[in-house]
Amino acid sequence: LFNTSYLIKSLEGFAAFCFVASCVYIINDIIDVEADRAHKKKRFRPIASGDVTVRQAQIFFVILIIIAAAILTILPWRFAMVIGLYLLNNILYSTRLKHMVLLDVFSISVGFMLRVIAGAYAIDVQVSSWMIITTIFISLFLGISKRRAEVSGTDAQNIATQRKVLSDYSLGYVDQINTITAAGTILSYALYTASDKTFAVFHTDKLIYTTPFVIFGIFRYLYLLHNKNLGENPAGIVTKDVPIIVVCLLWAIVCAIIIYKAKFGL
Repeated sequence: LFNTSYLIKSLEGFAAFCFVASCVYIINDIIDVEADRAHKKKRFRPIASGDVTVRQAQIFFVILIIIAAAILTILPWRFAMVIGLYLLNNILYSTRLKHMVLLDVFSISVGFMLRVIAGAYAIDVQVSSWMIITTIFISLFLGISKRRAEVSGTDAQNIATQRKVLSDYSLGYVDQINTITAAGTILSYALYTASDKTFAVFHTDKLIYTTPFVIFGIFRYLYLLHNKNLGENPAGIVTKDVPIIVVCLLWAIVCAIIIYKAKFGL
């Protein structure tokens, strides 16, 4: 945060990813327009509802991709390469992989992993292997939680029309995977905070004390998923559920205190 060149590069990379991710959503919503119209919530999306025509969406896509390309010219070529792989992965997801059991959630996970790698390339630092593993587990957790919510939702009788791959998932199966990925997220995060690489970078072994926040966040998410039948919209949970918002803020504050206390020798 106090290294201006790193901070600016991070923000530039963040902006590039925002524009490319928006392009991905446009592609996905154009392809899924009929399926979205059969969904109780997705039918209100701009293209599905008719507020935005397919032609308008295509024009907007071109504008966004041009802006993203312009930003990429000032970022390292390796970052641009990863963002290209991210776009390719999401195109494959929208056209093929989303209809293939397990490959659908693994494709989502790959997208998050590429974000982490790109972030490291943007500021030319080596990413921790444990961070990659943690990212894989938590993204698989969120992806399979989304499938769990879709399979068990009140609109489940219309499942084949909404998303064909859902018929290949059973509630018992997704619950098993959900448990494995939740445990994997917690364990890999704990091991990341205690790893030699983390200590070498941050010069502290105190990050292990942030693990309870992660455990609470995962447990709270599972509670909302199983007891409130939420989880179909992960972003909605993270931005609207007060306990999760509070624990995320506390996690960020404690991380900052530990890291910068060690950095400045306080």
